[in-house]
Amino acid sequence: MFGYLTGSQEYLTEEQQKRYRACYCGLCRCLKERHGSLARMVLNYDMTFLVLLLNSLYEPEEKSGADTCPVHPIEPRQWWQSEATEYAADMNVALAYHKCLDDWEDDGNLAALSQAKMMSKAYEKISALYPRQCKAMESSIKALSEIEKAGLEAPDAAADTFGNLMAEALVYKEDRWSDCLRGMGRALGRFIYIMDACLDLPADTARNRYNPFRRYYGLSDNEQRFRDILKMTLGECLMYFDRLPLVLDLGIMQNILCSGLWVQFNRKYSEKKGPSDDSGSV
Repeated sequence: MFGYLTGSQEYLTEEQQKRYRACYCGLCRCLKERHGSLARMVLNYDMTFLVLLLNSLYEPEEKSGADTCPVHPIEPRQWWQSEATEYAADMNVALAYHKCLDDWEDDGNLAALSQAKMMSKAYEKISALYPRQCKAMESSIKALSEIEKAGLEAPDAAADTFGNLMAEALVYKEDRWSDCLRGMGRALGRFIYIMDACLDLPADTARNRYNPFRRYYGLSDNEQRFRDILKMTLGECLMYFDRLPLVLDLGIMQNILCSGLWVQFNRKYSEKKGPSDDSGSV
C-alpha cells in the first residue's frame, strides 16, 4: 500500500532532480545509522516525501555530503539530512514492520514474517520514542483487518482507517501546524488506500481477496469512476497542503502530489487501452 508518493522525473528540473535524489540518499543513509544496514531494505519514496514536507515546514539545520554505498560503490552520491530525515526514517521502519506483519497474517508470507522479526527491536525503540504514531498504526491495522474480514463493500470505512494512520504519521509534533498536517495526512491516506484498491482490483478479484471495489470489476467506465473519486480525495489533501507555509522544495512536492501520484494509475489504464490511445490527463 506504499510506493505512490514518487516524483515525475520528466517534469523536474535538473536541480530539483539532484535535490530529490540527495534527499532519498540521505534517508537511506539515516536508516542505516539509526537501525542498521538491513533497514535500508525498506527504504521508499513515500517517506522521502515526508522528509521534504517536514524539512520545508520546520526548516531545521541540514547537513550534507557525498558517499559511496553498496548500491553505488564506485561514484559517491550526494546526500542531505536533517531532523526531519531522522523522524521519517523511524516512521519508515515502523510502517514497514506493520506491513510485513500484515502480509504474514493475510498471505502466510514467511519472508515477511522473517523481515518483521528482524525489525522488531527497532520497532520497540521507535514505539517508545513515538507512542502516539505507533499506537495509531497498531489500531488502524487492527481495524483494517476487521473491516476486511467483515467484507464491507463501501470503501469509506477502510479508507478512513488508513487515513487516520497517515494523519498521525505526518504529525511530527503537536504545534500550530498539527491540525493542518493531520487533515492533509488523513486525505492523503484515503487517496493511497483507494488508489491501491483500484490498481489491485483485478488481482484481488482473481484471488478472491477483499477489495471494496469488487462490485465494479470488469465495468467499462471504471477509469473515469476511479479517477473522479481520487481527484476529490486529492483535492482535500491539496487544500491542506496549500495552507502550510512551504517554500523550500515546494516545486518538488507539488510535482509529487499533482503528477507523481498518478503515474501508476495512468500507466495501468494506458496499458489497458493500448499504445494508440490516450490515458487521459489529470
